[in-house]
Amino acid sequence: MTRNVLVARMDNLGDVLLAGPCVRAVANGSDHVVLLTGPRGRGTGELLPGVDEVLTWCAPWIDPEPPPVTEEDTGEFVRRLRALSLDAALVLTSFHQSPLPLALLLRMAGVPWIGAVCEDYPGSLLDLRHHVPGDPPEAVKMLSLAQAAGFSLPAGDDGRLAIRDPLPPVDHLLGADLIEDGYVVVHPAASVPARQPSAGRSAAFVRALQNAGHHVVVTGSPSESGLTREVAGSALDLGGRTRLPELAAVLAGADVVVAPNTGPAHLAAAVGTPVVSLFAPVVPASRWAPYGVPVVLLGDQHAGCRDSRARSCPIPDHPCLDGIPSGAVVDAVEHLTRRAASVGDRA
Repeated sequence: MTRNVLVARMDNLGDVLLAGPCVRAVANGSDHVVLLTGPRGRGTGELLPGVDEVLTWCAPWIDPEPPPVTEEDTGEFVRRLRALSLDAALVLTSFHQSPLPLALLLRMAGVPWIGAVCEDYPGSLLDLRHHVPGDPPEAVKMLSLAQAAGFSLPAGDDGRLAIRDPLPPVDHLLGADLIEDGYVVVHPAASVPARQPSAGRSAAFVRALQNAGHHVVVTGSPSESGLTREVAGSALDLGGRTRLPELAAVLAGADVVVAPNTGPAHLAAAVGTPVVSLFAPVVPASRWAPYGVPVVLLGDQHAGCRDSRARSCPIPDHPCLDGIPSGAVVDAVEHLTRRAASVGDRA
């Protein structure tokens, strides 16, 4: 057992959720796990099983709206790290992020052992320079780092995404009819415009699902409430009305979640709900599609924006997502609903 281990994942909500299996493996082999997140991922960090403490700092080399680098801020962060008396640290990053700036700060804080997935020469910054062949899902890649460091999942843990129980009650948000009859969640927003359909297209998906006989609930953060209001129409609009644990509970109660490549899609996976993934190919679906639950992937994966990591769509009319027919969304929802019913019958 290693006494005190830090696991770092410093970007968005969904990225932190995908780190969950790695965190649980580390927790299985240590006494105390500190999860280091950026401010955008702290909320999900607090939901992960195996986390004993969450530390938050905005990394200037990762956050999309980076703060200036100052001696005062960086020095205070190193002092906070040193006060943790860490025995080891695992630095988790996406393929386009470097673990080395954080590794340097961890060394300055006296951390004696550091591991990361890293292509660049690390010098004396890393004790474990882990390579991952192929293009596996992010959750698998991050778990492989923990395993290479000597940590393993506990017996009976299948490595899927998970969050802490219990979830809060949401009956007052949904109403008795939706809870009894079932519902489909449509989450129209993503963290960057290139990854979400237009409001008009998402509204068309909602209407098509309603016309097919489905109750629809539209979800979103407070900053997305204008979008959810436009998309919902006569559907139940929960935009801005749920904290993250309540959103998890709403997603957990859904028959299916329809969402772009965004944190709530991974949150749906973490509560075991099937996902219709409206996936823009600006990043690879092999890495970033919802993990560990039944998924139907929609969207042109060979569009001109493929692998561009674009934040705004570079192709006129956003064809990879706005070209998805409403009927394809309805068919995907009904396929996943039938599949879940079939599994339930066999169980």
